[in-house]
Amino acid sequence: MANTSDIRKGLCIKYNHDIYKIIEFLHVKPGKGPAFVRTKLKSVTTGKVIDNTFSAGHKIEDVRVETRSYQYLYPEGDTYHFMNTDDYNQISLQKSSLDAPDLLKEGEVVTILFNTEDSMPLSVEMPASVILEVTHTEPGVKGNTATNATKPATVETGARINVPLFINEGDKIKVDTEKGNYQERVKE
Repeated sequence: MANTSDIRKGLCIKYNHDIYKIIEFLHVKPGKGPAFVRTKLKSVTTGKVIDNTFSAGHKIEDVRVETRSYQYLYPEGDTYHFMNTDDYNQISLQKSSLDAPDLLKEGEVVTILFNTEDSMPLSVEMPASVILEVTHTEPGVKGNTATNATKPATVETGARINVPLFINEGDKIKVDTEKGNYQERVKE
């Protein structure tokens, strides 16, 4: 058993007869009254996100997890196929268990969290950033902007991302997987 001081991003807990992954949290100490922790929990079975507030010192039941590296192979409808990089076993996961499926490129290595009790996959953790090629974007027009102007661009995975005006088709860009936004242009 853990308590609210052990809450961190990515922690898997048992709550309301389901397993949830903490995706956001905030410790709050108001001037009056007891401290509490605001959390955003994502169900690993349904993908549903709920908000919950735990009072300070509340006991939470954490789930022991094990991480393994898997390589993303291909999508098939809402099912995504992965291969273990150690023993080459393949598993299939639903789109709802992925945090950013639209940024997942074939061949990308991800970390999959498994419940140690029953070896069930809980969630997929993407790398902090991915490098993707821009497949379509409108040409940027200089002169009609003040500062930090962006335009929409489509990358090789099909995701749409806002990029600066100087990005052209064929450029490779680094994308933050947590927020899904442009970080920088990558020169090769």
